Amino acid sequence: MHYVSTRGMSPPVSASEALLSGIAPDGGLYLPDELPDISPLLSQSLPYPLLAAEVFTALMPDFTRGELEGAAGDAYAGAFDTPEVTPLVSMNGIRFLELFHGPTGSFKDVALQALPRLMALARDRLDNQTEYLVLTATSGDTGSAAMQGFRGVPGFRVLVYYPRDGVSPVQRLQMTAMAGNNIQAVGVKGSFDDAQAGVKAVFARGGEGLPNHMRLSSANSINIGRLIPQVVYYVYACRELLLRGEARPGERIDFIVPSGNFGDALAGYLAKQMGMPIRRIVCASNFNSVLTDFLRTGFFDSRRPLYQTLSPSMDILIPSNLERLLYLVSARDAGEVRRMMEVHRRNGCFTVGEDAMRLIRETFTGYSATDAQTLDGIRIMWEANRYLMDPHTSAAHHALSMLPALPHLCVTLATASPFKFPRTVCRALGMSLTEDESRLPGQLARKIRRPLPAFLRNLARRREVHQDVIQKEDLSADVLRRASSW
Repeated sequence: MHYVSTRGMSPPVSASEALLSGIAPDGGLYLPDELPDISPLLSQSLPYPLLAAEVFTALMPDFTRGELEGAAGDAYAGAFDTPEVTPLVSMNGIRFLELFHGPTGSFKDVALQALPRLMALARDRLDNQTEYLVLTATSGDTGSAAMQGFRGVPGFRVLVYYPRDGVSPVQRLQMTAMAGNNIQAVGVKGSFDDAQAGVKAVFARGGEGLPNHMRLSSANSINIGRLIPQVVYYVYACRELLLRGEARPGERIDFIVPSGNFGDALAGYLAKQMGMPIRRIVCASNFNSVLTDFLRTGFFDSRRPLYQTLSPSMDILIPSNLERLLYLVSARDAGEVRRMMEVHRRNGCFTVGEDAMRLIRETFTGYSATDAQTLDGIRIMWEANRYLMDPHTSAAHHALSMLPALPHLCVTLATASPFKFPRTVCRALGMSLTEDESRLPGQLARKIRRPLPAFLRNLARRREVHQDVIQKEDLSADVLRRASSW
């Protein structure tokens, strides 16, 4: 198995090379040149780390099974607050796959506990003298999860750029108060799309200007190593439904996915292509409905204002992983992908052909939620079931409510702890709000009579060690300056 670029102008590479490169030299994104059948895993009652190792082995054959079992064990054994890692919970027929039990309270932990270990294996295999600058843009959760995962890992330095006013106070503090000699977080005066564009521009120049001993890599979902661990929890959910008797053999399942950069939804599509019984993937958006509009019309148009919403991790207009989907549904026609990406670069929009859109609509549909609907969803779910959702999960639950009342099994991905967005959740529950942001998580914990999650304990008392904020147009120069000082 090799990994190929969605734009077809770079040579195929091994899994190790794809992990360490992040993005292909031609600007494309890596995908396996074949997708193996992993459906036999549906009948194997393996603990989560061993299940992950099986998926890793199928998709990264240049590593040994022992190496991958070790990486998965280190990633998942003890780092999460439940041995299930991503427990599947249900109440009154509503099912949530909880992805927020890791050290920073978001679904990004599932991938970013594994990615540093996989990249360390790749570095040892290819060149353990090279140092890697893991350059990352974040809409809120990737940053802290990447910093946590790579902190102290030899041979890697992490540089995270986040929209200074586009993340929640908890998300920001998780990054800015995390100390470590090999991690830095920098605020950007702009949106996530601005930060992502700046990071991609650095990659497009191939890391020109970096110290000779240093190479670029990424912890964003442009890195295929982010998506492979995300495939695992789709396998886990499908298997659990079968083992519990909630799904019949051959029955297909709908997954409702909060969608920002489209990585989570794309991982579900890869799982489906590898034999998982997935029927539909419902992409849930907020008022920034670029994905919803695209799935309805086949016309992708990012020429619109970006709104700051109550679900900030979905405040994105240019979802990078859509390129991978376009490659797969275009019969792996890299020339067609290059054409669409170039049209978008020039015009901010492009149209997808009828055959490709037909394939997309066989799996994907999309719905958007307003802030008001997001707040209502949190309140109603709490009052009816005593289940507390974060605003992104609430947007997904709204999408679930919009589906036709058909007898299909549905699983909603709960992508973040509600404690990461305490002001929004407290507002939804009708609580009086203090101006002191640091007191809100405690207020919420007392309201629902549950302890604060471990990732929040003492967070408010930590000193911010990363306080720099830059203009968006200065990002490239800032990367080189920081890399040289490291």
